[in-house]
Amino acid sequence: MKEDQHTEFKRLWKDEFFRELSAFANSQGGTLYIGVDDDGTIVGVKDAKSLLQDMPNKIKNNLGFLADVNLQTEDGKEYIAISVKPQEDGISYNGKYYVRSGSTVQELRGPELASFLMRKAKIHWDSLPRPEAKLSDLDEEAWDFFISTALENKRLNKSAKTESQETVLRKLNLMTEKGELTNAALMLFGKDIERWSPLSAFRIGRFGVNQADLIIHDNIVCPLVLMPDAVIDTLRTKYLVSTVGYEGLYRKETLEMPEEGLREIICNAIMHRDYMGTFIHMRVWADRIQLWNEGILPPTMTIEKLMEEHESQPRNPLIAKVFYLLGFVENWGRGYEKIRDSFEQAHLQVPTFEQVRGGFMATIQREVFQKVQNSSELNENKVNISVIAENYKLTKRQQKLLELINDNSRTTAEKIAQVMGVSSRTIQTELATLMKLKIIGREGSDKKGEYKILLLL
Repeated sequence: MKEDQHTEFKRLWKDEFFRELSAFANSQGGTLYIGVDDDGTIVGVKDAKSLLQDMPNKIKNNLGFLADVNLQTEDGKEYIAISVKPQEDGISYNGKYYVRSGSTVQELRGPELASFLMRKAKIHWDSLPRPEAKLSDLDEEAWDFFISTALENKRLNKSAKTESQETVLRKLNLMTEKGELTNAALMLFGKDIERWSPLSAFRIGRFGVNQADLIIHDNIVCPLVLMPDAVIDTLRTKYLVSTVGYEGLYRKETLEMPEEGLREIICNAIMHRDYMGTFIHMRVWADRIQLWNEGILPPTMTIEKLMEEHESQPRNPLIAKVFYLLGFVENWGRGYEKIRDSFEQAHLQVPTFEQVRGGFMATIQREVFQKVQNSSELNENKVNISVIAENYKLTKRQQKLLELINDNSRTTAEKIAQVMGVSSRTIQTELATLMKLKIIGREGSDKKGEYKILLLL
């Protein structure tokens, strides 16, 4: 026997351990053993029978629920097992709320506490009405995209094509009986989602050697129905590489990781994040991608259960329903199975998931990029220069300069000047501009060093 999310050991009883019992009650339930050492060794308690008599009433008086308190014996040593079932209502101890995460107890605070209490009251943030909002606050392009895509996927009734926007919103519970738009409607289709959730942006950053070494970054703010495509497009053009192959006579570019699995991870972060919390953060490194969104798993869900077939428990069910209608996700709890299958079929490591810093984080290894970076064909697959030029509004001279560096990273300003037919001073000025933009960098000495295109270090 060892400590886990359902088991806790204590040598002696202390009243502060009501905290552990409340955490079990607010999570998946569990058993607190009194008279057991941290390593699972039975040490026994001298006052076992007194505890057996007193504990039920003490738990009832301090926490407001009944628990099973049992006397157990092993090798002549008596100890107490206090078993707690998950409770429908939130259970506080001394005015504070706790949950179980693995073998630890965590106090809920701020947005996470508010979200927890709303879940216990069976209220979801995305269903709350915003009386001050109007239909004119919704984006027409986002709405048209939803209707056409959902109809194309045959997940929305054909009548939606001719019905009024208000009628469809009501059918999807995105508008109340009083005609008030919900948070979900405003986040999914709103012209300005930051008005309704100030920290709703999807942040992407490319990092070098550490978190202080931010090379480039993007802040994606748009209606949620458009956000998955916006994120994927940004990753494709600025952060990830694509390998080039041919099917017959046709050239085919393949993203370094399966887009289906990557999209599922992105959609989950958007759907399940706590919109009363902070931004979604995607950190892109040379060897991995880490995607974090605020909001821990529901008390009855574990990382292990996510990897198996399970019932879907969305934090924002109205947002999740629209993502389902769009065909972005399935609604049967198969998302992580799809992620696993897509990466295994691509012969890549399956992403890992963990709860950290009050949120949920996915880590994806960049195996293909590592191989491309270390291969002799690096210069051929390294960078799509035209995409960089378009994104950064580079001049034709700057684009040509980047192409020369991409072909030969050990070139010099003098050689570039000769090829381009301009002065060395002009090239030095252009190089300084590209360095200031953090598009390129220089490693090593003037004679033996080389230029690096920083977007894909």
